[in-house]
Amino acid sequence: MAAKNAPVLSTRALNRATMERQLLLRRTVVPVKDAVSRLVGLQAQNTRPPYFQLFSRLEGFEPAALAALMESREVVRIVTLRSTIHTHTAEDALTLRPLVQPARDRELNMFRSGLTGVDLDRLASLARELVEERPRTMKELREELLLHWPGADPRALAVAARCRLPLVQVTPRGLWGRSGQVALTTAEHWLDSPSQPAASPDAAVLRYLGAFGPASVKDMQMWAGLTRMREVFERLRPRLVTFRDENGVELFDLPDAPRPDPETPAPARFLPEFDNLLLGHADRTRVIPPAYKGRNGVGNQSYGTVLADGFLAALWRLDETGDTAVVTVQALGVLDRAAREEITQEAVDLLTVMSPASVYDVRFDTFVDFGD
Repeated sequence: MAAKNAPVLSTRALNRATMERQLLLRRTVVPVKDAVSRLVGLQAQNTRPPYFQLFSRLEGFEPAALAALMESREVVRIVTLRSTIHTHTAEDALTLRPLVQPARDRELNMFRSGLTGVDLDRLASLARELVEERPRTMKELREELLLHWPGADPRALAVAARCRLPLVQVTPRGLWGRSGQVALTTAEHWLDSPSQPAASPDAAVLRYLGAFGPASVKDMQMWAGLTRMREVFERLRPRLVTFRDENGVELFDLPDAPRPDPETPAPARFLPEFDNLLLGHADRTRVIPPAYKGRNGVGNQSYGTVLADGFLAALWRLDETGDTAVVTVQALGVLDRAAREEITQEAVDLLTVMSPASVYDVRFDTFVDFGD
């Protein structure tokens, strides 16, 4: 339980603190690679979101800058946090992936019935040889491994390789303006680096708080996809400060981390689907008002999020046809004239940088039916 005398941080105070650390209160002038590191990676289930995440955070961002880092192998696409694909710096790919291995082990346990009689150590060794000979698709991995274990479930064999090995998606997959199927090799091979020790849990907590704090133990566990992190926080407690949220939940933070005035202006921002701002906490009310819970996604479909005054206020969609690009904004509540004008200008700025189209339009309309 939080100490009764710990200061209480309002939802707005938590919002502004997290927005500041997520580089969303103002666009920042920092190298793209530094931003990827500072944010502890960019959620990258789809290929385009990392580019839009950086557009909303960095002054003068050009998609080619991130693509160049991918081509030079300074950043990579790899499954890490929450067992989902992230764009990480090479350094983080090598050290965060082993840190979250327990989550990959749990994922693998779900496929055990299809792996009866399979020697997982031998499978990992064979899979490593295959993907380091040349990048392989999951289909190719299934087919090759099935030759050794013809009675196993083909999908389970490929999943086992993905869980046991730190596999990265090689370019051109993920490059801006280009397409490519998912082909995999090991992080060590792609980055020409030996395997690295896992990042320490203590260091991971400190980096998490720097990018997402103040936060609870449960928040950090949700972000990382890890469990049993309470003892790490307790070990770090002498180095941290504590607060309470409005529900009495204990929050930890770095002593010198920014915690802006709750009334600090927060500009309109367009975030892509799966932005880590929306996934970095167990309690997401610091960004998503309770009335809009679940409104930024339906089922497995996630939508772009429009922030107004720091909070989810609308959804957005980009449609590109020929030389025309249209951003459609679906308000979730009433937007006053000033908010609509600010959102419209931000959409125009997004289209100017992030679309090759020569004709732009911004519309306020409905494109998601919530069945209300």
